[in-house]
Amino acid sequence: MAVGFILITTKPGFETSVRKALDAVELVTGRWTVFGEYDVFVKIEAEDEVDLTRTIIEDVRAIDGIVDTRTLIGAEV
Repeated sequence: MAVGFILITTKPGFETSVRKALDAVELVTGRWTVFGEYDVFVKIEAEDEVDLTRTIIEDVRAIDGIVDTRTLIGAEV
């Protein structure tokens, strides 16, 4: 199991539409509105790192209204 977390900054006024678009992304298992430097915190779970990376790059980062992202990939050590 691969797990990733994404901190998202949206364009002003796009917070709601970005959250709704995230709900349609299959591997998104959680998303929260946060206050501060970032607007949305997202958890993604996939069977492997390839699916995780593909989802982050092709599905999440392509959402209209996202200005910037910071991605954290979890590792079992």
